[in-house]
Amino acid sequence: MKPASIAELYRRLAALDPEPRSELAYSTPFELLCAVVLSAQATDVGVNKATARLYPVANTPQQILALGEAGLREYIRTIGLYQTKAKHLIRLAQLLLERHGGEVPRERAALEALPGVGRKTASVVLNVAFGEPAIAVDTHIFRVANRTGLAPGKTPDQVSARLEKITPAQYRLHAHHWLILHGRYVCKARRPECWRCPIADLCRYRPKTPAAGPAPAAGTLRGRPPARTRAARAQ
Repeated sequence: MKPASIAELYRRLAALDPEPRSELAYSTPFELLCAVVLSAQATDVGVNKATARLYPVANTPQQILALGEAGLREYIRTIGLYQTKAKHLIRLAQLLLERHGGEVPRERAALEALPGVGRKTASVVLNVAFGEPAIAVDTHIFRVANRTGLAPGKTPDQVSARLEKITPAQYRLHAHHWLILHGRYVCKARRPECWRCPIADLCRYRPKTPAAGPAPAAGTLRGRPPARTRAARAQ
């Protein structure tokens, strides 16, 4: 995709949702880190249901350790791979206390040294918790980047490196959220909703998926009104 098209793609996504937010529920960097670790092969909705029960009881490294692995499993057993994830969170809490005074580090290498934390998880934490312009690549972003021609790559790491290279500086902070939300709600895996896609004319995907019925109103993202409309209704 040419630089002008890349800039236009991001401009359109930004216009629909100028200040995108993570759909994981959290109030501290540690809560976010735990939620992202739990989200591997799980939905944000499922993670939020589990953490809504967990965090009122334990939302610090000390409290997670006090629960113990068996106690923690009871709160997250509805999430896939919960036994392995419980082990990771217990060890992660231990290392945060031993190495970082109980605080979540802001350095990629230190984050990736924690159990259950890889490049993607570290990028999410750096971006969402600390405002770093990191672009994490999950299945949604991997699909969007390849399907549209924005940043083709055979692996998530290749796509991540490509996105960080070609994304204009003014869009890098929110690029992760725009692309993941676009993939989750519009550019879906089985049947992309091309008929309501705001970047369809820039996308290389063929053939475009036709509408199955009445199309949603123009200028919507995630199947909901644009952010500015939602904000107006909330006033």
